[in-house]
Amino acid sequence: MDAYFLTSPDARRLLLFNGPVKLNLDLRKTNRTWMIDRDGNEFVFPDGTRVPKEVIEKIARDDKSVYFIKNGRVYKAAITGKGFYKLVPTIPPTIEINGIRMHRTKEVNPLQDTRNKVNTVKPKEGETVLDTCMGLGYTAIEASKRGAYVITIEKDPNVIELARINPWSRELFTGGKIQIILGDAFEVVRKFNDESFDVVIHDPPRFSLAGQLYSEEFYRELFRILKPGGRLFHYVGNPGRKYRRKDLQKGVMERLRKAGFVGVKRVEEALGVVARKPSIIREQSP
Repeated sequence: MDAYFLTSPDARRLLLFNGPVKLNLDLRKTNRTWMIDRDGNEFVFPDGTRVPKEVIEKIARDDKSVYFIKNGRVYKAAITGKGFYKLVPTIPPTIEINGIRMHRTKEVNPLQDTRNKVNTVKPKEGETVLDTCMGLGYTAIEASKRGAYVITIEKDPNVIELARINPWSRELFTGGKIQIILGDAFEVVRKFNDESFDVVIHDPPRFSLAGQLYSEEFYRELFRILKPGGRLFHYVGNPGRKYRRKDLQKGVMERLRKAGFVGVKRVEEALGVVARKPSIIREQSP
């Protein structure tokens, strides 16, 4: 462990007792526990770091943030840049940018949400997968666990920095089967050779933030880089559908068909659309 993680419930448990307390300190990435001793008004962590009681009390009151202890200091897992980025203490954590969460957290946790998405295209041993929008990397990690080699793209350096902090994202940097490219997916995808990927998992930000990643022009690039018979999953969500009767998925499906994809259909449990590039045989005229 190069850092110990604390959330509000963890801090409240520490404050309950005057003696040693066993806690999980890796955001439940494992079932391992560590012993935290108490010495008067200080809490002593396994690496010897002493954290004053008033700091633990502050963490106990903040139920919307993740904190970590590293190199003898306490930090909030948050970055202020062009916006405000932070880890939110769901299990596993999600990332929040300017108050907008980047993963589904209602009715499903981010890990199950990721598995629902990856299950739609079922990456196999030896296949090459493009994950267009990395985020905390859960999609890339899940695909790599199934034996695929994954190239994942992330536009925002602050998001990559939070992934480096997050214990659930560690395999991004240690697994050896994932390559991270810093850049805008709209531009990066143009640089790939034709028929480079067996699978594309496209999980872009909402349409209002990245409309070009929902364009027919971009879909044609995804079609180009997929091998014949290659599979695509496109997360869309259902913004506006409940109250404004707006069907963003319908427009996505129409543009995918115009770009050349076949087998285009909704996958409700993953809030997205699947499609495939025709095989060479199917592309021939009857």
